[in-house]
Amino acid sequence: MGRTYIVEETVGQYLSSINLQGKPFVSGLLIGQCSSQKDYVILATRTPPKEEQNDNLKHPKSKLDNLDEEWATEHANQVSRMLPGGLVVLGVFIITTLELADDFQNAMRRLIFSMEKSMSRKRLWNVTEDEVSERVTLHICSSTKKYLLFSSARPADWKYQSRVSASWLSLDCTIHVNIHIPLSATSVTYTLEKNTKSGLTRWAKQIENGVYLINGQVKGNDCDLLEGQKKNRGNTQAAAHSFDVRVLTQLLLNSDHRSTATVQICSGSVNLRGNVRCRAYIHSNRPKVKDAVQAVKRDILNTVADRCEILFEDLLLNETPEKKNYELPQRVFVPLPGSTVMLCDYKFGDESAEEIRDHFSDMLDHEIQIEDVEIAEEVNTACMPSCVNSEASLTNTNDEQPEQPNKTIGVKIQQNIGVIAALAVAAFAAGISFHYFSD
Repeated sequence: MGRTYIVEETVGQYLSSINLQGKPFVSGLLIGQCSSQKDYVILATRTPPKEEQNDNLKHPKSKLDNLDEEWATEHANQVSRMLPGGLVVLGVFIITTLELADDFQNAMRRLIFSMEKSMSRKRLWNVTEDEVSERVTLHICSSTKKYLLFSSARPADWKYQSRVSASWLSLDCTIHVNIHIPLSATSVTYTLEKNTKSGLTRWAKQIENGVYLINGQVKGNDCDLLEGQKKNRGNTQAAAHSFDVRVLTQLLLNSDHRSTATVQICSGSVNLRGNVRCRAYIHSNRPKVKDAVQAVKRDILNTVADRCEILFEDLLLNETPEKKNYELPQRVFVPLPGSTVMLCDYKFGDESAEEIRDHFSDMLDHEIQIEDVEIAEEVNTACMPSCVNSEASLTNTNDEQPEQPNKTIGVKIQQNIGVIAALAVAAFAAGISFHYFSD
């Protein structure tokens, strides 16, 4: 027997409202949370069409083999940045004409593989052995409205329920980040991206091995998260619970732990310092402490890595000139309509609330209210001493760069960083504060 998916009723309404408008198919993402017993789907969003596709609707492609995997994968990458801890891209949906109803499986299987490979490449964490890693494929025929569901090539159960989006517990955490990353000078091709990923990976181990206090208490992994809480009637009351999480990381090694010093030739170093606002959600159906802690850990790791990536992209795409201070992206939260869950995004200081609203509309195909945008952090800057080589420049490899889903969005599509010189080194940060030291 395959997986069971508990789906918010509004997701079904959204899927039913999608009109092919003369196209042979429309695809998109399913978003929610995995658990050991069942998965919860709270949001579906169609992949935005390319501009040239909008201009050529009169000549649609007739085969699913022509599904643009790169475009859909980049959409999944962007959407994954907008998900707080606990929420993931569960899979994909595709709505086709009756003629293509039998041709979708191979195309969707390739798409899911491409998405998972791309999203896992930037992760600072590993999937655990007991964690559910299956991804779902939902096919809907546009004329008959019949659907077919597969989870890892096995049939699965798809159940609509009301108010699934209202039954969530939130976990809030603010963590101080202080990461020192040496920049290797032993190889010209050893990029800033590699240096940074290596440094963040070492820091990630501290986060993984930290002690997590939930409302000031240390609880056993298998304990019920709601243990000791006042029992309320109904899941909607349980969803009102919010937990404060604090992280204690190890400062000193144990006296019996041997350590080996490593000597490395460096051209400089990067320091990431500041406070990071994190938020995670877990469904209120018998939640375990270990699941809540894991959701918080991954939000901490994801938001730091995402901000690094966003600033790289902004410098590359906008050809930012050398300067002493760089403004870093702030995290903002926006409530999902009809839900207790809040999604997130990142903005630079010169981006307006209207741009954030438009980005949500483009990526998630849902409208939000400007007054609902919550800026979680103060504006910070990235500082660079004047000793950095003024001739340094940002360069890419000869790899073809993926197109952006929308040219007006504030957060850019991921690009291959390539060989980045000293200017990019000085401009890197995790979204808080930055200091660069050069020999």
